[in-house]
Amino acid sequence: MFIEQREREGNRGAANACPWAEETQALFVRLETSTTGLESDEATLRLRRYGPNRLPKPPSPGVLEIILRQFKSPLIYILMLAALLSLLTGELTDALFITAILMINAAIGTVQEFSAQRATEALQRVVATRTRVLRSGEPYDLLAEELVPGDVVLLESGDRVPADLRLLSCHDTAIDESLLTGESLPVTKRHDTTLPEETALGDRRNMVFAGTLVGRGRARGVVVATGLDTQIGRIAAQVMGDPDAKVPLLVRMEIFVRRVALMVAGTVSLMAMVAFYQGAGLMEIILLAVALAVSVIPEGLPVALTVALAIGQGRMAKRQVIVRRLISVEALGSCTCIASDKTGTLTVNRLTVKRVVLPGDKILTVSGEGLEPTGRVEGQEPLTENQQQRLQRLARAALLCNPAHLLHHNGSWQGQGDAVDVALLVMGKKLGLVKEALLGQCPEVASLPFESERMFCASANRCGDRVQVSVKGAPERILPMCATMATSEGDVPLEDEELRRVAESLASESFRMLAVAEGTAPSQLHSDGELEHASLNRLTLLGLVGMVDPLRPESAQAVADCKRAGIRVVMVTGDHPITALAVARNLELAERADEIVTGESLRQAGGAQAMDAIVDRGRVFARVEPVQKLDIVHSLQRLGHFVAVSGDGANDSPALKAAEVGVAMGKSGTEVAKETSDLIVTDDNFSSILAGVEEGRVAYANVRKVVFLLISTAAAELVLFTLALLAGLPLPLTAVQLLWLNLVTNGIQDVALAFEPAEGNELIRPPRDPQETIFNRLMLERVILSALTIGPMAFLLFQWQLALGASVDEARNLTLLMMVLFENVQVFNSRSETLSLFRHPILGNPLLVFGTLAAQLVHLWAMHTPWLAGILQAAPVTLDQWTSLLLAALLLLVVMEMHKGWLLWRQR
Repeated sequence: MFIEQREREGNRGAANACPWAEETQALFVRLETSTTGLESDEATLRLRRYGPNRLPKPPSPGVLEIILRQFKSPLIYILMLAALLSLLTGELTDALFITAILMINAAIGTVQEFSAQRATEALQRVVATRTRVLRSGEPYDLLAEELVPGDVVLLESGDRVPADLRLLSCHDTAIDESLLTGESLPVTKRHDTTLPEETALGDRRNMVFAGTLVGRGRARGVVVATGLDTQIGRIAAQVMGDPDAKVPLLVRMEIFVRRVALMVAGTVSLMAMVAFYQGAGLMEIILLAVALAVSVIPEGLPVALTVALAIGQGRMAKRQVIVRRLISVEALGSCTCIASDKTGTLTVNRLTVKRVVLPGDKILTVSGEGLEPTGRVEGQEPLTENQQQRLQRLARAALLCNPAHLLHHNGSWQGQGDAVDVALLVMGKKLGLVKEALLGQCPEVASLPFESERMFCASANRCGDRVQVSVKGAPERILPMCATMATSEGDVPLEDEELRRVAESLASESFRMLAVAEGTAPSQLHSDGELEHASLNRLTLLGLVGMVDPLRPESAQAVADCKRAGIRVVMVTGDHPITALAVARNLELAERADEIVTGESLRQAGGAQAMDAIVDRGRVFARVEPVQKLDIVHSLQRLGHFVAVSGDGANDSPALKAAEVGVAMGKSGTEVAKETSDLIVTDDNFSSILAGVEEGRVAYANVRKVVFLLISTAAAELVLFTLALLAGLPLPLTAVQLLWLNLVTNGIQDVALAFEPAEGNELIRPPRDPQETIFNRLMLERVILSALTIGPMAFLLFQWQLALGASVDEARNLTLLMMVLFENVQVFNSRSETLSLFRHPILGNPLLVFGTLAAQLVHLWAMHTPWLAGILQAAPVTLDQWTSLLLAALLLLVVMEMHKGWLLWRQR
């Protein structure tokens, strides 16, 4: 009957139900199971029906498929046709040159394709584990992939949860769900409750989810979902099913390439028609078409683009940003909105003691974040000796009653145990106290472990001739146990009204409050060694401790800098709205509770238009589930944003994949997040994202500089050919000469140009309009101006040489040299679109100076090398000829400087 029901409901039947809203007996009936688990035969049958409890692995593309992808470009098609025509007409040298360019381009693209499917493989590693299962009432140790709905699973501290479970029983169970929800604190679980169907993921206290970690306690639960039906499986389905969003540069380059391809096709067709009208033969028209195609297509662009991005990649690595996809180097510079996870990205993802309240005193502040025990306790005024003594007393009790450990290993601090206990160990270390040393002086003789039902823990330690009891826990449980409190006047009768008010005030600011007390153990403990709950009374309250997952020190400034750079910053978290608001206030993202958008608000949005209206006004999103993070990203994209998403959990992976650029945290980030991302911030520092924005803008500016250099010279060559054709003259340059000009001489310079440093204004200007193409109005103006300067001057030289009686080869030789000199000058014009060349330090980019000299020297060397000169149809020139051509080429510098001056005047 169960299988028939499963077939009717489909493979998502169990997952689509709401087991957190069902009574356990009703759940047993629906799943046809019991507290003793399934029979082995039934489990085998269900395994065949459901399939293994693992995530499917999509097939990876083969090497041949990846290679063929590299040839899917209109420009490549045109070059392939040009190579074929050259081969058919007997121009073997031209065909070999063009083919070599195609092969280089394919090799560069192929190496970037092999990590496309690794995100899902990382998700598989998260759930690949062993687990203990009850079958017919007997415990078995099985692979997690053998689990089926209806199995009863046993969990204990340290276990990875193997599937989505509805809890049947639990004892002091806390689960680290940050991987799914972003919740920074372990979530205490309860089995004896049912919840409404609409309960958010982070509030389902009677459920545990696949891939999460048991922080403490033990539990028993029934499997309600496996594989893709689990919460983490749904994330995997998103990662597998949705295509990667195209990064901004790729979008712009595709538009640019299409336009260039159309221009090439149109120009070649038009010029061929003109040549045919002038009476040219078929062979002459074919040679003209090949030469025009080679002249107009920027063959060196793929290599130059890769070099420019690789340089940006290296610069970003020095600033703690690792680029996983080369094309993503400039992506952060293009983004208009950063959707940041809170936990582990803006905060340190480590509970830290930040406030201490000594009875009768003002609130004290504790500096430092995370596990690093650097910092101190400070007040508005220097601490008195009495305050220091009471702090030591409080910290001593907190450390004696503490099962956690703080270790220094391989140069870093590591915590073992509950996050609250570890935070107290760090506080003690800041005050000069070490738990192990205290236990050496006062060995533990009894303890009462923490349980969620009692909300406190206690220990008894023999200190000399007395046994001291140390207690810590929720203030509402500890205060009734206390009769006195430690003040500057000594231990006085407890007055808890003010302490309760302070505790509530700090709790409203998202602090997790803890009370610490001490007393003397009852005498009977000496004989039987047991610490009874009932004996914990008439204690002395030592103080209150406030903990929080603090902001990273640099986060607030980095967010402010992002705003100044014109980038919208939104915070997306699974945490409670109160916690999110407290963090948002410190970041100046929000001030009022009504500025927080909750996951419930998003869930109730009716359609994409309503969703977009909510997202457009939102700056902070709280209690957001994984699928809603993805909805937020899609909404921001519909609103016209280029979106960058930062995060560290598996719950972030769909959004990381869908965004134009996904940024994962290197230290705290899960393997899933890293494999899904485009960039990885190695120091988990939000300010490093800002550094990535700056370097991304520099990289994009350098890409534009390289594109301008290549397109402007290609346009000049087109003008030269057009004038020669209209004048009825022979081709001014051969295809081989054009390839030499575009790839060898210009190729040296465009690589050097890619090393241009920042101009200094990258973070004080707004991001580019997402609709702006690479070939915008400014570049068009500069390309036309330079082409109409270079092309006519080169044509006049070619025409003049022919009029003087020079042979076509001799005229081409001088024309080629003049074009090389023009390119030598043009590379300096390319250093900035608006800033005068004379405002750039000449050695600000020494490689550019040496690269330009190298390009000229390489050409002069070719002219004097017989075998190469024969291929290029080149020959040496006199010093007077070379000097005259250089002076003519420098006129281009004057023209472009005048244009920059006009731009400056127009802006005023």
